[in-house]
Amino acid sequence: MIISVDPAGAQPPFEQVREQIDGLIRRGELARGTRLPTVRQLAGELGLAVNTVARAYKELEADRMIETRGRNGTFVLASRSHTNDAGTAAAATALVRAAKEAGISLAEATEILRRAW
Repeated sequence: MIISVDPAGAQPPFEQVREQIDGLIRRGELARGTRLPTVRQLAGELGLAVNTVARAYKELEADRMIETRGRNGTFVLASRSHTNDAGTAAAATALVRAAKEAGISLAEATEILRRAW
């Protein structure tokens, strides 16, 4: 698993880590059941504080992308098919339809979605 963090980047480091792991799962590069590095190990590799990586993992767990099984480690919970399901596509289509009917711009609809996230 190759992850990099840009300390001068616009996004905070925890968000960079979260987004990259999320992307690896969604692209199928991390399959369901894959064991992730420990928080301490990944923090050491990236030169980050342990709490930074822990926050990224916590947010991925909240999104049901990964799960921590106590001392057994942290594993990928979602699969590529899980993250690209028809229900999500249908919900997105419904949001677009409702926004257009209400005369809401793409930028406004994106902000509504971001707040709901």
